Amino acid sequence: MKLKFHGDLTYQKQAIDSVVQIFKGQELSQSNFTVSYGPNAGMIQTALGIGNRLDVTSDEILKNVQDVQLNNGLPRSEKLDGMNFTIEMETGTGKTYVYLRTIYELNKHYGFTKFVIVVPSVAIREGVYKSLQITRDHFNELYDNKPLEYFIYDSQKLDRVRNFATATTIQVMIINIDAFRKSFEDREKEDKANVIHRPNDRLNGYRPIDFIRQTNPIVIIDEPQSVDTTPKSKEAIASLDPLCTLRYSATHLDKYNMIYRLDAVDAYHQKLVKRIEVMSVRSEPSFNVPYIKLVDVKERKATIELDVETRGKVKRTTKTVKYGDDLYDVSGERDIYRNYIVEQIDWTPGNESIEVNGHYLRIGDVIGEMDDDTIKRYQIRKTIEEHLDKELRLRPRGIKVLSLFFIDKVANYRDYDKEGNPIKGKYAVMFEEEYMKLIQKPKYRTLFNDIDADILVEKVHNGYFAQDKKGRLKDTRGNTEADTDVYNLIMKDKERLLSLDEPLRFIFSHSALREGWDNPNVFQICTLKDSAGTYVSRRQEIGRGLRLAVNQNGERVQDDSVNILTVMANESYEEFVASLQKEIEDETGVTFGKIEKHVFAKLTYIDPDTEEPKQMGYDLSAKLYEELKQHGYIDGKGKAKPQLKEAINNHTFKMSDEFQPWKQAILYEISHYLQRLPIQDATKKKRVQLNKQVFFGEEFRQLWERIKYKTVYSVQIESDQLIQKSIKSIQNMPRIEKIRVISRKDQLEIDRIKGVQLGAISERVEDYITTHHTLPDIITELQNRTNLTRKTIVEILIGCKRLDDFKNNPQKFMEEVTKIIQREMKLLLKDGVKYYKIGDDAYYAVELFENEELLAYLNNNAIRSEKSLFDHIVYDSTIEADFAQRFERDENVKVYVKLPHWFKIDTPIGAYNPDWALVIDKDGEEKLYFVLETKGTDWEGELRPEEAAKIDFARKHFQAIHTNVEFIGPEKDVGEFMLRAMGR
Repeated sequence: MKLKFHGDLTYQKQAIDSVVQIFKGQELSQSNFTVSYGPNAGMIQTALGIGNRLDVTSDEILKNVQDVQLNNGLPRSEKLDGMNFTIEMETGTGKTYVYLRTIYELNKHYGFTKFVIVVPSVAIREGVYKSLQITRDHFNELYDNKPLEYFIYDSQKLDRVRNFATATTIQVMIINIDAFRKSFEDREKEDKANVIHRPNDRLNGYRPIDFIRQTNPIVIIDEPQSVDTTPKSKEAIASLDPLCTLRYSATHLDKYNMIYRLDAVDAYHQKLVKRIEVMSVRSEPSFNVPYIKLVDVKERKATIELDVETRGKVKRTTKTVKYGDDLYDVSGERDIYRNYIVEQIDWTPGNESIEVNGHYLRIGDVIGEMDDDTIKRYQIRKTIEEHLDKELRLRPRGIKVLSLFFIDKVANYRDYDKEGNPIKGKYAVMFEEEYMKLIQKPKYRTLFNDIDADILVEKVHNGYFAQDKKGRLKDTRGNTEADTDVYNLIMKDKERLLSLDEPLRFIFSHSALREGWDNPNVFQICTLKDSAGTYVSRRQEIGRGLRLAVNQNGERVQDDSVNILTVMANESYEEFVASLQKEIEDETGVTFGKIEKHVFAKLTYIDPDTEEPKQMGYDLSAKLYEELKQHGYIDGKGKAKPQLKEAINNHTFKMSDEFQPWKQAILYEISHYLQRLPIQDATKKKRVQLNKQVFFGEEFRQLWERIKYKTVYSVQIESDQLIQKSIKSIQNMPRIEKIRVISRKDQLEIDRIKGVQLGAISERVEDYITTHHTLPDIITELQNRTNLTRKTIVEILIGCKRLDDFKNNPQKFMEEVTKIIQREMKLLLKDGVKYYKIGDDAYYAVELFENEELLAYLNNNAIRSEKSLFDHIVYDSTIEADFAQRFERDENVKVYVKLPHWFKIDTPIGAYNPDWALVIDKDGEEKLYFVLETKGTDWEGELRPEEAAKIDFARKHFQAIHTNVEFIGPEKDVGEFMLRAMGR
């Protein structure tokens, strides 16, 4: 199998463009279209090779950063805190892909060629290397086979460092922070420094770091919270003399100049990662036997958990006890604890324990509860059961199902007898016993036709662990060289693991494998934690399985009913959700339900006079924030109060007139910040059943006959109209000033200890006024950016009479003209799209509903239904829930259906999936057929431009099929919709 990558995901392109825009104003690079200021744009010759060259000033970069932050709704940097830029992306959304593609884009736009990727661990290092391998063909296709060389830094292969410095092609070096963290200037301690900091005869006496420094590399830091958190690490990064550092993670500690953020809530709600459901596996407290758990031991005291009665109610509570305490008193005089005395407390390191009524307890030990191994066995059983259920559904669709078990001790999976022979650990034994029991069930029989189950059970599970010199599996921390082999194995097996021909489906691994590795088809994660084992955060657990699944063709599967990650938790659903949310808040610094001063700055509306988007900006955003406080919607720290949600739900939200143009965008933004993580309780899960009475009913069949047809569209734009509108807009754009350049004088110094260094003597900024530089091929460049003909481009350029501005700053002129032409094209496109019915044989077959797999969570996102195709309506928002409830009880609505994900209308800006189709009986005289789109607004002008355009195209689609179906939308109030429908 070969994984396929999408090059047009909007959120990834936005992250990439956010970095590219930092250097706006930098000289253009040479490209296939001969757009250049010379062959060496973005590069500089140094004493030891070729380096990146930066021409824009720090003031210009700060202005660019502020523009990017404004457009992305991020806090404004008032000054550049160094050339460090933060990109926050939730785990599973393609962070590595984004920064690898950013390398190509920075080279394409500005000619930068030297890049260093700094990683914190072996796992991430191998993951980055693997990503470069599997994306090579994809990037070659996107960037016309642009040469890019990459390698992992190896202190035994220093010639690669020299080549890195001297090559003119794109160079990418992957290096672990530990490979260059130790640097000493004391010559007597030189042998303690990393090899990279030592003079080397093979490099003519230079240190390897000297070659890297002179390239002024763009340094990409993967997971900076694990890379440069110490002064030594920060010093090591600075020793690379980077042109800038780009910092990528989901959990930043230091948020220098943040330019892009895609947080956990955004990723889940935009369906960029799998949905999460939690299966709670634990013993319920019965309170009928004396329960005691030892939590902690300090000098002369211990912390225990027991069942305490307070005011007639029993609750499991943590208490501190000392020698001689009677648990009868501590428990609120519960009779079952009578004679349970704390007889001994041992706080010796390594022997922490207590003795109670003859029971010896170490930390984590429990009495009065189900045996720990029994719980572990049940976790394993439920994981296998969930796995097999998903395999029944997904194997026919060519989707391989994988399950991942995290364990703390290798011996629990694979042990060794006295002779050193491998034997199965207790978890392996439990797994095989439970697996053999479950596959005997009749419903799983189709999965195992003609397969010997006894042979199969040995092949369906395996462990990935590091080995010692004798080949024995061993426990490691996950960041040692001993882990390299196991990570290599897992990384190299990534595609093979996705193949249905590979029998391995259940993977056991060390809990140290908590970052740097994931697999898109991990659908179940189960952590079998020993009481004294390593703590693995819930966020680390789910991060291994968040990516969207792929099929046997290596294509991502965009289907909500498929992309569900089930986490087997040995705590309650409520505890898991609360803990995960707290971890996200602690790690990202983002508080759920908190609104900040800057969040409204990016909001726009279309000015009806100029038809231009008008942005709110930071000043008005801060003013609105203060107004929210005055109305009592948020507290002094920006935390939302209950009144805010009530005002939005009851349509009583108040704001000043000056904010009215942005009203809908403001409400949408506030609702976003009020959202919680959409994590479901797997114990409430129910498979939605097809309602055959409705499915075979005449009313639904008539509805489907009217909406099922497919269409094609054509795009026609009047060239003369486009030319005249573009000329007028270009003539009205602000003047473009001349390029500014930096002149700097440096003195070269060579020192045996410090190596080759440059010291600035003087620096100044002035206008670039020479008339001898090579102007870009503007016609070809604009043609490639807009896809217009050369003739059209020439007419626009001649007619605008602004080519003097082009001479002043070619890059800026082309960027502004491109934006103007693209905007005018969008406005004309709306009227230029025509839809045509393909024919009577091109339609969505009604039988597709019989293959529909829907899951409902009865406590959260489902409404029982008798008028729809399924026995429950699964909804995505409160607005959808309101519409479904009204349709269900309104006697005029005869049948309605939530349109499935596969019912799509093609548009010039992507596929569109409407929300509802329904039949309304008007006074028993006629039937009205509607397709309906529900949104948080009933005015199209308040939608985001892409949403509004898709709705307009959908309207044209239904007009083109001529079946007397009316497309209505956007609608936010079901009552008003029904009144208008019945009044027709």
